[in-house]
Amino acid sequence: MTSSAPPTIAHGGPTPPSGRAVRLAARLAELARFGSVGALAFVVDLGLFNLLRFGPGELLDHKPLTAKVISVAVATLVSWLGNRYWTFSARRTANHVRELLGFAVVNIGGMGIAVTCLAFSHYVLDLRSPLADNISANGVGLVLGMVFRYLAYRHWVFTAPAGEPAPQPRG
Repeated sequence: MTSSAPPTIAHGGPTPPSGRAVRLAARLAELARFGSVGALAFVVDLGLFNLLRFGPGELLDHKPLTAKVISVAVATLVSWLGNRYWTFSARRTANHVRELLGFAVVNIGGMGIAVTCLAFSHYVLDLRSPLADNISANGVGLVLGMVFRYLAYRHWVFTAPAGEPAPQPRG
């Protein structure tokens, strides 16, 4: 005869979740925070890119790659702050200069992916409409760059062992 009741430990309470379940829940929470920070950085990137290209005065109308580099640079600062102090707060290192430099290098790689997608669409395929530019740079480039950045942040930038207390800023 089998019981549908959850397994219990000696004192009669439910069995605590396994280490694997706890790690999975922590990873999912980390991915949700990473996605939230990424969504905010995306809004900054997309908004600034379109403002520079198509906004009042069309400041960089004929320079889509320059507009993309500027918008990504600003979004990178937003992303670094969110990821350092929220997403990977338990894994941030005491050396925030090294961390910022590593973060910048990783984001240059992510930006390279987005700019390559935009350049290919704009100059090779000759798709030059605002919609085509946004799909290539802010759609395809964003998704490919996001996967690259998450893995790189986790393995090269925020490298302190998880679970140790985060370093406290000096006051």
